[in-house]
This record gives sequence, structure tokens and C-alpha cells, in this order.
Amino acid sequence: MKKTLIIFGTRPEAVKLAPLVKKIESYPDRFQSVVCVTAQHRQMLDQVLNLFKIKPHYDLDIMKPDQTLFDVTCNALIGLKTVLEKERPDIILVQGDTTTTFVAGLAAFYLKIPVGHVEAGLRSFDKFRPYPEEINRKITSHIADLHFAPTQKSRENLLREGIDERKIWVTGNTVIDALLMVAEQVSGNTHKWDSFFSEMWGGAFHDKRIILITGHRRESFGEGFQRICHAIKRIALDHKDLMLIYPVHLNPNVQEPVKNILGGIGNIHLIEPLDYEPFVYLMTKSHIILTDSGGIQEEAPSLAKPVLVMRDVTERPEAVEAGTSKLVGTDVAKIISETERLLTDNEYYQKIIHTRNPYGDGKASERIVETLQNVL
Repeated sequence: MKKTLIIFGTRPEAVKLAPLVKKIESYPDRFQSVVCVTAQHRQMLDQVLNLFKIKPHYDLDIMKPDQTLFDVTCNALIGLKTVLEKERPDIILVQGDTTTTFVAGLAAFYLKIPVGHVEAGLRSFDKFRPYPEEINRKITSHIADLHFAPTQKSRENLLREGIDERKIWVTGNTVIDALLMVAEQVSGNTHKWDSFFSEMWGGAFHDKRIILITGHRRESFGEGFQRICHAIKRIALDHKDLMLIYPVHLNPNVQEPVKNILGGIGNIHLIEPLDYEPFVYLMTKSHIILTDSGGIQEEAPSLAKPVLVMRDVTERPEAVEAGTSKLVGTDVAKIISETERLLTDNEYYQKIIHTRNPYGDGKASERIVETLQNVL
């Protein structure tokens, strides 16, 4: 019996680790599963915990208004010290590139506890884009003992940094596991979500092509976000037949420019952040997705949706190389022109949506658990 302690703090981490939590819990004779959340995000994290029916053993509840990276780092580190000293797990498991991930790895290192890093090896090779995620994941890689890389390219990145190849396993990305689980739930509840959104928008929901938008990257705050909003505004005004749906991140640096520039435009719907299940439903209904999110770049190909990535660089080049997504940065003209092409060039659109997802087949969690059984 080996004790695993899974630590996460944000909604994206929760989505990507939920299938792994469930898979580990399905082997009670082999693993004692402990879950700790820092609650670096609060409301958005709780949505995912409820959806996947995960009840953490520890909740540090560190989120506070206008928190800084200093706040998150210090509070999580102190809180995790207590948890790790009490539990003394055989291994901690962390995911991706958040401040919680970096801090959990650091805390485990201080106490000489092994670290398994899920979604290891992603790199943009620009330490400020995405910020602070690029440095978070690089530091975590040099602390971690086991590296679960989503793709061969991620594995190669780790090898170039001197990581022992015997400590790297290519597993696919667990976000595909989560997406397929929830997409199955959505397909069994289409009437529920059809009614929910039709009621929200007065029955117009089914009559429009949908562009789904998300944006919250810290490095775009300020002029970058203003450019993104002006591009979206132009698209909406030039295509009154479109329905643009934007679940707006709660960060004031996002809320202010989005509401100032996009508020009051009839075919733009600014809504509160959605639970993961209705968000997956909107992804299935969308024609195009505009985003700066990393996870959506991985998810959308499995739903046959083209993605325009509103970032200058991405740590997920596999999707760009495969053709399932395209980098458009925060350039107004580029965002508009690439959206126009997807709206008008059907041959181009069809080629994108029929491209295989480079991020996996939905069995990443199974591969990780098999590796843990063999290694531990």
C-alpha cells in the first residue's frame, strides 16, 4: 500500500487531475489516496470538485482578494509544510505549471519527498510568456523525480534539459481523459443545457453560429487585452448573424477592458465563468474558439473545433504543427483575418476539424497509475 498525495489549487489543475484522482481511488488495495487543495482559485475550483465528486482531505483556502504571486507562494508553502509533515506520503503528484505546482514541489523537496509531475516538459522558451507559468514548470521539472510527459516533443524538451530518460514516460494529456468523461455526460444531458442556454438568450441560441471566447492571460493585461477586445468587437459588428459568447474571468484586469469595450453589443454575450460541464457543452456547440487558454488548445481538437490562440508564443506547439490551432497573438488585424478565413473558407475549416488530436486518447491517467504501480 503506497500513499499518494495529490496537490492542486486552480480549476485547470482540478480538471486535469480529477481523472487521475478517480483512477488512483479505483485501486484501494494498492494506493492510499490523499487530496489537498490550496484553493489558489476558490469558486472556479469548487465547481470542478463538485462535478467530479472529489472531497479534499485538506483545503488550505489561501485565496484572498487582489492576491499577488507573493501571497500565493508564501501562504501555500507554509500551509503545505503542515500537510506534508503530517501525511509523509510516498509521493506527491502535481500538475502543469501553476504557482501551487511549483510551491508543492518545493515543499516536497525540502522534506525529501518524491515528486511526480503530470503534464511535464511543456516549454515556450520565453520566461515571461506565459508568466509565471514557464518558470513554474521549468523549476518543477528540476525538482521532480517522475515526469509524465503528454507528448514526444515534451519528452524531448526534458531530455535537452538533462532529465534522465529513465524517469520520463509519455502518457498523453489527462485533460483529454477529463474532457471525454464530461462530454459523455453532456451528450446525455443535451436537453438540459439546450434549455438552459436558450432560456438565457431568449430562444436565439439554436439559430446562430457561435464563437466561444476565453481570455485571462496575465501577460496580456493592459494593451494586449484591449487589442483582443477591439478585434472581437469588429468581428461582432461585421457579422451580426454570429453569436459571440465570452465567459469573463473574474480578475479585474480582465473584467474592466472586456466590459468597457464589449459591453452593450447585441450579439456579444458576456457571462460569468461557467462550470466545466456547461462550458464543455458550449465547446461542442461552437463553430470557432478564440482563446489564450492552454487547456482549450488541447481539448478542442477532440471536439473537432478550430482554435485561434490569442498569444504570441505557446508551450503547446503540437497543436499548431498539426494544424488544429493557429497563433494570432493580440494583433487586431490577425485575429480578424484568421476568424474571417474560418468563417468563409469551408475547405480550410474542414481540414482543421478532421485532424487527429496530438494530445492523446483519453487513457493518460491509466498509464500514469500503471507507472506508479511499477515504480513505487
